[in-house]
Amino acid sequence: MSYEVTVEPTGDVIEVEEGQTILDAALRQGVWLPFACGHGTCATCKVQVLEGEGDLGNASPFALMDMEREEGKILACCCTPESDMVIEADIDVDEDFAGYPVLDFVGTVTEVQDLSPTIKGIFFELDNTMEFQAGQYINLNIPGVEGNRAFSIANKPSDGKTLELHVRLVPGGAGTTYLHEQLQVGDTLDVSGPYGQFFVRKSDEQGAIFIAGGSGLSSPQSMILDMLEEGDGRQITLLQGARNVSELYNRELFENLDNEFSNFTYVPALNAPEEGDNWEGFTGFVHEAANAHFDGRFDGNKAYLCGPPPMIDAAITTLMHGRLFERDIHMERFVTAADGAEEQSKSALFKRI
Repeated sequence: MSYEVTVEPTGDVIEVEEGQTILDAALRQGVWLPFACGHGTCATCKVQVLEGEGDLGNASPFALMDMEREEGKILACCCTPESDMVIEADIDVDEDFAGYPVLDFVGTVTEVQDLSPTIKGIFFELDNTMEFQAGQYINLNIPGVEGNRAFSIANKPSDGKTLELHVRLVPGGAGTTYLHEQLQVGDTLDVSGPYGQFFVRKSDEQGAIFIAGGSGLSSPQSMILDMLEEGDGRQITLLQGARNVSELYNRELFENLDNEFSNFTYVPALNAPEEGDNWEGFTGFVHEAANAHFDGRFDGNKAYLCGPPPMIDAAITTLMHGRLFERDIHMERFVTAADGAEEQSKSALFKRI
């Protein structure tokens, strides 16, 4: 049995199977709804029901308060229809968003690399080609782990039958512990994607500033490789932050790109270099490196941020002080099931970010 859900104000109609959430059905049919965490804690996918009934599922009481439930609001990531429905969503789709539908794949592990003491590069061959925009992410179904885990895609879209992930070991994290300690070449995992609204605004010809920390390098890597492959002529700057040289992974890749492409600049920064690192580059946090490199003025650029929340917050503050504003700052925000709603807090200065 299935139900029809009409999305206003666009008028899109999606078929939702019994037991399927509205969000999952929409993404698999190429209909975009705003969302972030995907499991009922962040409230990004909150919509108004105009007609029909649905099961609210495991929506957090913090994300969907009792008063909102009484008003007919639901979380699209949790709600399963119990009749045909009409919902109203706050939809603002960027003109550069391709809107590829979410599909299912089987990925076979072809290689596992130690990128740093805490980050592994995991490479898959997919059973079919995945269409995606550089900067998007996938969900992995990991054996013995409840729920899916999200990881950014590090390879460029033209390599659509391969999948490169950069996975940081999270202490106590069941998913990343499995991937670091048990995953072997030849294993197969279920993959779904692409997801996310983190992508290069290619119609805007301003320069592109990428600020990355930790395994947050994966999305910028995909985006930069894609731009350079397409012959994008705008000025592209990557600022990569790490604690020490051992954590500054894929450094050689970007140094080579810096030498090969006149419009690409690579600026690595270490905030705690070790004595044996013999570090001669920028010492400090990556947002400080950005401020120094651009002399405190970022206007005329778009910025793409990916990394730990403290790095994101510091980078946003630095960019704003340097006259870059909300419309030109983009980031990906991941919330795991263990994080809870409090980690999905948003800056009071930003409506969109």
